Amino acid sequence: MRCNFCEWRCELGADTYGRCRMYYADGQAIRERFPGMWCSYEVGKIEAVPFYHAYPGSRCLTTGTSSCNFSCTYCSNAFIAKQNPAAMQGSMFHFSAQRMVGMALKLGCRSIVFNVNEPTVSLPTLRELATEAAAAGIPLGCLTNGYTTPEATELLATIFTFFNISLKGLADDFNRSHIGIPSVDPILRTITRLAGTHHVEVTTPVIQGANDHELDDIARFIAAVDPEIPWHVLRLLPEDEMKDAVYPDIVRINETLHTARRHLPYVYFHNFVGSDWVNTLCPECAAPAMERFSLGCGGDQLQRFSCPDGNCPSCGHTIKLLRDETP
Repeated sequence: MRCNFCEWRCELGADTYGRCRMYYADGQAIRERFPGMWCSYEVGKIEAVPFYHAYPGSRCLTTGTSSCNFSCTYCSNAFIAKQNPAAMQGSMFHFSAQRMVGMALKLGCRSIVFNVNEPTVSLPTLRELATEAAAAGIPLGCLTNGYTTPEATELLATIFTFFNISLKGLADDFNRSHIGIPSVDPILRTITRLAGTHHVEVTTPVIQGANDHELDDIARFIAAVDPEIPWHVLRLLPEDEMKDAVYPDIVRINETLHTARRHLPYVYFHNFVGSDWVNTLCPECAAPAMERFSLGCGGDQLQRFSCPDGNCPSCGHTIKLLRDETP
């Protein structure tokens, strides 16, 4: 049977698990090999995920499973994403959807975010979690590489309320050599589809000399989809096969982003301590709407939230937000 969860469309069997090694076919349907098995959970601020425009300042429960359908040469989670998932099961734990939701409620979390690995490798488990979470009034968000089939994208749209989609590069040669996929087209399609109905933010990890020259083109693509999509440009600290690569030069990358900021009002450059480019400024009058502090490596924190009603405190311009509506 052919799996249609991602664009690899692997042929599966009883002992044939596909590229992600997380599914098999029993002759009737595609099944998960390790349903309800999680690698971690943690409570933190949603800005650290990163989501800057979704429930600002709130607590979220972050979690993940195992494996991935990509083979990024610089992966910072290779010990989870690239390891044989069967070999990981001894260090993982089983939580029912009810228990995961109950824990989020007990810990005062506004949302649950799947952020450790790629969600398309655990879709049945996440669909079950979404059902329980919706009944409790808890939205689900995720980080995803967006390499989904059209039918899987529609499934994602029923599971998650908000997305941060990783757009790593546009050029086919970059995607082949650094990501292991033949084309970025499915990812562009996923961004376009989900941005039409859901809250979407986009992240681009920058590798100096590999994809930094594409930043302006990436900004133009995002702006063509929706100019109010928040764009996170991450100063990537390469690991795994690229652990000896040069870290991106902050000044050089920021200069490259000058033109991009003319296309997009919400451009953020972070993943290093003390970034000056993590605040949300009103696109109309440039007044600070949300002020943050970057501690680097996923430590971003909201310091001042001046637009809880979704409007600029100075001129009243609408700031793109996913937020709880106030009476």
